[in-house]
Amino acid sequence: MAKRTKSGFEQVAAMPWWLGILIGLIGYVAIRHGIGWYLASSHSPVLAGMGRMLAAGAYAPLAWMLLIGCWLAALASFIGRGRRRQLLDSQTGIDSLRRTSWRQFEQLADEAFRRQGYAVEETGLGGADGGIDLILRKDDQTTLVQCKQWQNWQVGVKVVREMYGLLMHHRAAAVKIIALGDYTSEARRFAHGKPIELIHGGELIATVHSLQKTRARATSPLDTPLALCGSMAASLLLIAALSPSTATAPSPVAAAPVVTRTAYGPESPSLPRPAAAPAPHAQATIYAGDSQNDAELREWKKRNAESMKILEKTTKEMPLR
Repeated sequence: MAKRTKSGFEQVAAMPWWLGILIGLIGYVAIRHGIGWYLASSHSPVLAGMGRMLAAGAYAPLAWMLLIGCWLAALASFIGRGRRRQLLDSQTGIDSLRRTSWRQFEQLADEAFRRQGYAVEETGLGGADGGIDLILRKDDQTTLVQCKQWQNWQVGVKVVREMYGLLMHHRAAAVKIIALGDYTSEARRFAHGKPIELIHGGELIATVHSLQKTRARATSPLDTPLALCGSMAASLLLIAALSPSTATAPSPVAAAPVVTRTAYGPESPSLPRPAAAPAPHAQATIYAGDSQNDAELREWKKRNAESMKILEKTTKEMPLR
């Protein structure tokens, strides 16, 4: 089986659920407020303008997507932990172990080590054909675990040698191989004197029964649905509290008041313009200059009167239409 790398969702789901809640909250605050605040404090006008845009909510949809994704992974972690506890408590013997799938067999070993005080990490580097399935940490020591749910074969020396090579490569303290069946004599001889523990099905079910009898399970309030829902509600309240306090002030250009007449006083009423006087009947009138004296003015009027008489005699009257 080809090995694959875990997705981000799977990696968060493999963590304790409260870590998924915390990662989602930190990621939301960083994207929604942190990036905008950092860029807005820059001396570059371009970066400062971009920061104000981001602080106004340009990346808000991305922040919510990250928060929801991490919280869904946290919910998957919470549900998966409950299923592992139920899986271990439901085991009755070697026959019930044989009815489990290879994935359930790995989860059963996961829960058994957790109840023994180990911090367990599911690596996703293994599979139905082997590899490192679990990484145990306790007392500053790291232990590599491989689970073999083989029902018709014994674990041979090749598997033990491979795990010993991984132990040297990762500089781990020890190796544990858990098999539903048993091991060959060569495998046991190779593991003798080395930090390799070979656990067969009988030993595993005995450990499970002891854990069931002592009820060595986590009884922390963190294992309750109330803790999960309460942490989500508290995170939402924190997000709501941060939103108004981190809002950026509008730019000076946008905030500048519009100058109107009302800013200086009431507007004076406009006076109506007088209507234009009708134009008088056109007359052949010649205005005298200011420099003429009275005698010249009388002479000019006399000539003008004579000219009008001559014009009336010589001009025919136009018929009215």
